[in-house]
Amino acid sequence: MDYIKLMRPKHYIKNLLIFIPLIFSGLFFDINNLSKTFYSFIIYCLVTSIIYIINDIKDKNKDKKNIIKKDRPLASGRISCRNAVIEIVILLLIVVFLICLFKLPLISILFLSIYFILNLGYSLGLKNIPILDILILASGFVIRVLYGASILHIEVSNWLYLSILSISFYLGLGKRRNEMNKAGIKFRKVLKYYSEEFLDKNMYMFLCMSIIFYSLWAADSNIANENHNLLIYTIPLMISICMKYSMDIEGDSSGDPVEVILKDKVILLLGFIFVVVIFLILYVW
Repeated sequence: MDYIKLMRPKHYIKNLLIFIPLIFSGLFFDINNLSKTFYSFIIYCLVTSIIYIINDIKDKNKDKKNIIKKDRPLASGRISCRNAVIEIVILLLIVVFLICLFKLPLISILFLSIYFILNLGYSLGLKNIPILDILILASGFVIRVLYGASILHIEVSNWLYLSILSISFYLGLGKRRNEMNKAGIKFRKVLKYYSEEFLDKNMYMFLCMSIIFYSLWAADSNIANENHNLLIYTIPLMISICMKYSMDIEGDSSGDPVEVILKDKVILLLGFIFVVVIFLILYVW
């Protein structure tokens, strides 16, 4: 059980972004494209787990002193670094096998590699460089969407790309803001370069940009055709989700997007309604 916990499966929720191009392209119920996206999702999840394990090995001693992370398998001593490395090797072999088995497109392998290299660098020290640390956090969300599109050989619209990019920066800044409020500089070295005012201003700049870009995407004449002209009515739902998330970030949360979403039943409900409405508009109406 600890070996599974070490892989952080609950963080796979972020990898659901891979399905966005499939859903918005109207191909979700195409079995061939759905299966391609699903096995690509599995591969990506394993790659993210490798990064999480490397990060836990690197931060083992620091995590022991952290009230939130001290119970992690490595920090608590329930799993040794040697066994964690063995798990990394096993996962890496499985990833290579699945890439060969499913003949992952070269462009998709490139996105996987970029994600792996960026986050490996993040774990090994880039997370201590201001701005760059947030840029890498944000890039992870964007790469997931581009990776999902590359599997199906489709393009992500400019407005949708900008929407994902903006909300990604907002999430990254929000994570840093709450880390600062929870534990301060002792928890993360890079926090000494930030102030709460700086993080707040940029958070809400990107939040505003996210809503604007999403609204422009929903109202785009190339998207709002005779079948999709109701997408514009999803904007209030998107705004409501952003407002509730913002309320959580300013409250007593860890700032981690996964923790915030999974612990907030209102966000889960609003998210579920949003997804249902999108499906009704794209596939039923």
